[in-house]
Amino acid sequence: MKIVVLKFGGTSVGSIERIKKVAKIITTYKKKRFKVIVVSSAMSGATNDLIKKSLKLSNNFDSAEYDVLLSSGEQVACALIAGRLKHLGYKSRSWMSWQIPIITLGPYSASRIDQIQKKKIVKFINSGGIPIITGFQGVNLDNRLTTLGRGGTDASAIMIAKFFKAHQCIIYTDVDGVYTTDPRFHKNAKKINKISYDEMLEMASLGAKVMQPTSVQDAKLNNINFTVRSSFVKKSGTLVTNYKRSFSNQIITGITSTQNESKVTIAGVKDKPGVAASIFKPLSLNNINVDMVVQNISLNGKETDLTFTIKTDDIKKTQKLIRNNKKISYRKLSYDNNVSKVSIIGVGMITTPGITYRMFQALAKKRINIMVISTSEIKISVLISSKHVKKAIPILHKEFKLD
Repeated sequence: MKIVVLKFGGTSVGSIERIKKVAKIITTYKKKRFKVIVVSSAMSGATNDLIKKSLKLSNNFDSAEYDVLLSSGEQVACALIAGRLKHLGYKSRSWMSWQIPIITLGPYSASRIDQIQKKKIVKFINSGGIPIITGFQGVNLDNRLTTLGRGGTDASAIMIAKFFKAHQCIIYTDVDGVYTTDPRFHKNAKKINKISYDEMLEMASLGAKVMQPTSVQDAKLNNINFTVRSSFVKKSGTLVTNYKRSFSNQIITGITSTQNESKVTIAGVKDKPGVAASIFKPLSLNNINVDMVVQNISLNGKETDLTFTIKTDDIKKTQKLIRNNKKISYRKLSYDNNVSKVSIIGVGMITTPGITYRMFQALAKKRINIMVISTSEIKISVLISSKHVKKAIPILHKEFKLD
């Protein structure tokens, strides 16, 4: 019999009624004679509630205890799913990451799965059992629980599919696949039937919340095809794969936007070799991810204005680090958190000239000003005022014939 890995997100297990529905989905694969491995997130809202509790106790909650705290949500969901399956007459049990174990490397709250010991799970599924494994977590070499970052259950499912050589990996969520853009912003958004790893990785990194970027990267590196589909409706979903031939007719595959972006500008920085490194090194050491960067040199060549984007959650920490940085001098530090990054993504733009012009022209017609630009082979991102996002996406969707 072939192995299928089924991952269920927080909304899929968000209530007792939804857990009953999830159990029914699991049994349909069992009836088709699959060996089933289930990976579950915490019930929707549970992790946020745990974070709020930690903040009420400390603004600098211990990182190791923080991961122990956050990982408890998955334990609850897995026990409920296993309990329901037993009620339906199936052999099932919950498995904590340390019981398997799932070995992780890296810092707390941002670990990566390095190894999965298969022996116990293989024995259990060969005996007819359905293991319900906690996603989002593992155990490090110090035998402490670690977490994989928000959305990390996706990464758990992908790596379990890799180590168990699964026939299928299905990511169940609250949407019936990956769309050309967020349907909340544009009613003509279309479901994508098939998308490449590279396009999915760009979309996930640039604001599409369907998948965690790390998990898409893991899938690409390990050549794990997976399907994103809904646990609420019976539809085929979106296949994420390395197969590219079917994408050639579509220049742009999707359009994304961010809602948690801030622009930081350091004006009048004394321009000298290594100044940019001096600015960004402390940010890097504090795990602050810098995205779009623009540098403007003054006419006299002695000063520069440096603009970059970060997550809004990191703005206070970034300001403090820059102000306390004795290695740089500048005239003014400012920030703007009313900005959003809008991106077009598609492998077709590699061989198609004029895409940049078409994007900029379409935005200009709607009098949308571009603040910062960032590009790669398969994406173009622009920073615009947040108030223009709902206007920008429909015009770009239409310009690139995605309606």
